[in-house]
Amino acid sequence: MAAAVSNAGGLGILTGLTQPTPDALRAEIRRCRTMTDKPFGVNLTILPALIPADYDAYARVLAEEKVTLVELAAGSPKKYTPMWKAAGVKVLHKSATIRHALKAQEAGVDIIEIVGYEGSIAGGQPGDEVGAWVLLAKATSMLKVPVVAAGASGTGRQLAAALAMGAQGVTMATRFLCTVEAPIDQKIKECMMRPEVDERQTTIVLGTLSNATRVFKNGVSQEIRQIESKGDVDFSEVMPLASGSRTKKMWQETGDTQDAMWSCSQSLGLISDIPTCKELLRRMVSEAEERLNRGAQCIVAKL
Repeated sequence: MAAAVSNAGGLGILTGLTQPTPDALRAEIRRCRTMTDKPFGVNLTILPALIPADYDAYARVLAEEKVTLVELAAGSPKKYTPMWKAAGVKVLHKSATIRHALKAQEAGVDIIEIVGYEGSIAGGQPGDEVGAWVLLAKATSMLKVPVVAAGASGTGRQLAAALAMGAQGVTMATRFLCTVEAPIDQKIKECMMRPEVDERQTTIVLGTLSNATRVFKNGVSQEIRQIESKGDVDFSEVMPLASGSRTKKMWQETGDTQDAMWSCSQSLGLISDIPTCKELLRRMVSEAEERLNRGAQCIVAKL
């Protein structure tokens, strides 16, 4: 999927922790290089309490393989940024709040990805429920490093708005799930594009564990919310429902969108077809150009 996005003109991102070991990630990076000669990046989400992993080893692989960019989420970039930058790797920090963005900038990252509450990373913890419209305006006025917008993006109109507000572009995840190249069961894509599956078909889980995540609204996510409503929840109580293996089975085997917790943003309400990655990006760029040109026409010269 990362290669398909890069070949289409975007910057594809591999998900590091979908690989079971650092060596498996190294192999996946090298496999991706056989599928594209374009730049691509790797996401590394650091959640040791929820996902036990040898994060130091994963981080070393990214430096040794000299990937174009690391998209770091959840954890502080301070520990790994010097190693990555010494290897020529650009560091992007995924920040759901302005305070995290400022700390990431201080730690030396190259780019901030500011994530609104509409996105699948929904604020992080209680009190951080702020949408992209406010976060992006604040980030582009306060930060010195380049900013990209994240949180339910899926159209050229949104790309135009982000550029007009001072961002360098947008990132997308949910929208790319509903493309021809996405390696998931076709039934999931058909579900995502149905008119009744709109921006209201998501909910927030894991907020009590300081890892608020926007997911598809189904029986599994509603059960997680019920468990969390009791207060003082340990992850072990929701693990059978939130486990990655359960979600992986949905993506690759059953296609049953009602039988797993799966992340998605409110961009569900913007999806009505299953294009190729190239068709999607070309359409977005064309629409963004049209909107920016229309906006420019609103400027009236002062006499």
